[in-house]
Amino acid sequence: MKLPTFLGGVHPPEGKASTEDKAVEGLLPKGDLVYPLSQHIGAPCVPVVAKGDHVRVGQKIADSEAFVSAPIFSSVSGTVKEIGPRMTIPGSLEPCIVIENDGLYEEGPSLLEELGHKPEPGEYVKLIRAAGIVGMGGACFPTHVKLSPPKGSVIRWVIVNGAECEPYLSCDNRLMQERPETIVRGLELVLELFPEARGVIAIENNKPKAIEALSGLVAKWKNPRISVMPHKVKYPQGAEKMLIWSVTGQETPPPPALPADVGCIILNARTTYQIWLALTKGQPVTDRIISVTGDAVAEPKNLEVPLGISVQELIDACGGFKSNSGGKYPPETPESNSGEKCPPETPGAPVKVLAGGPMMGLAMRSLDVPVVKGTSGILALTAKSAWIAEEGACLRCGRCVEVCPMRLEPTLLDHAVRRRDYAEFEAHGGMSCIECGSCAYTCPASRHLVQSYKDGKAAVTAARRAAAAAAKAKAEAAQKLETEAKK
Repeated sequence: MKLPTFLGGVHPPEGKASTEDKAVEGLLPKGDLVYPLSQHIGAPCVPVVAKGDHVRVGQKIADSEAFVSAPIFSSVSGTVKEIGPRMTIPGSLEPCIVIENDGLYEEGPSLLEELGHKPEPGEYVKLIRAAGIVGMGGACFPTHVKLSPPKGSVIRWVIVNGAECEPYLSCDNRLMQERPETIVRGLELVLELFPEARGVIAIENNKPKAIEALSGLVAKWKNPRISVMPHKVKYPQGAEKMLIWSVTGQETPPPPALPADVGCIILNARTTYQIWLALTKGQPVTDRIISVTGDAVAEPKNLEVPLGISVQELIDACGGFKSNSGGKYPPETPESNSGEKCPPETPGAPVKVLAGGPMMGLAMRSLDVPVVKGTSGILALTAKSAWIAEEGACLRCGRCVEVCPMRLEPTLLDHAVRRRDYAEFEAHGGMSCIECGSCAYTCPASRHLVQSYKDGKAAVTAARRAAAAAAKAKAEAAQKLETEAKK
């Protein structure tokens, strides 16, 4: 039988063999826990604790009054040591709460204890927001917003994203294998909110054990509204619009259209698990599973870790790096006669460590940064794996057009950005780019296409904000003149 998929896309080497059969291991932190105040799309949180306060596991430490936001919770018990700027995964200094772990893991009251009764469906969304649940696949969009579609929207599909199409990562695969009941039960709870919807668990066909585990439960529990749908292995199958196309046959309109506009809600497998935890156990988001892998890692593992733990501790728990670098990154490199740094020649030395996978992950400047809600993997690559050819001139071969899942013309977008013609970039649909990297992967000239689109999108966004600010100022000035004229 032909498996469902989408148009375009690529199939890079999967790289999952080193972790896909590794059971999830727990890891307790040794050092301080650091919690950035922005771990989601939307308004950053503000601290609700102060330096010197004692906190417990599951206690809220930061929140925001904004609708598009999600609170942050302590994953340990201990003392608030500091509130101030710390280095984060993107390499920037961000406001953070630092907690000194007392090692006791004293738990605070659960969300259900605070509620005082078993939640009714009408209270689910409020409780999901209170638990700080966001898209755990990496996008980190607050889940309560997804579950609050515009008035008049009819949701007909709730799709659990178990594709995990990003190479190397196995955290969702292991969760679906080891805790399939929680995924199905979590989906059942969400379906209570949308009586006309059917639930579909979408999984790429390279995860047979997860498919078997979930299919067995669905058959056993005989819920006619839920099915498991294996998909063709192709990147980026796990992208929202690609899943909607392959599951429902519908095309999502360009921004600002949302999946709800075509009757769909997409939830990552881990997000569904967190919904189950919140609604049945009263547990907020305090930990997650992370695949620590790559050819520079001594012993790749799937680790369940508390949020706020240092990435360095994850590497240490996997035996450090294969080289004798002491597990440190970036490694010390010798200088050439001209004073320039030479590439490390030590076999197994990491030259690049990514938060996430090789297609969409962020390169890190340091390992002394905290794990956050959207951290799905840590990928350490040697010089051999991280090698990128020197960028050449566009060959106009059209391969990027063939693989673009959004049906854009990447070469036109790239040329527009390099000319700083952002109006043309926007006119050719540049703001619809999902930055999946399929075009850059297939480009024979090794063009830095994704970075080009990021620059273009940032420029367009900045121009829109400037135009909005100018319009607002003009309106305020006109209002002021009108008021003065009336006097």
